[in-house]
Amino acid sequence: MPRRPVDPSIPPPWNRKPPADKSRPLSPRQLAAARQRAEEAGRRYPNLVDNMWAARHVERGEVPVDADKHE
Repeated sequence: MPRRPVDPSIPPPWNRKPPADKSRPLSPRQLAAARQRAEEAGRRYPNLVDNMWAARHVERGEVPVDADKHE
């Protein structure tokens, strides 16, 4: 995904007010994607940006079960 230039008039996510509508927790699939993204970046756990990315780009649902892991 190409990167967009940073707009200086928009504050970073950690300085914004939370949305007025009710939020939903991340689904198990989204949590797994956020954790994987954090691990690939060398972090122990996902941060706000990883969670925001997963909420926007990963479909909700359960984590698919791999047959290799259960043998």
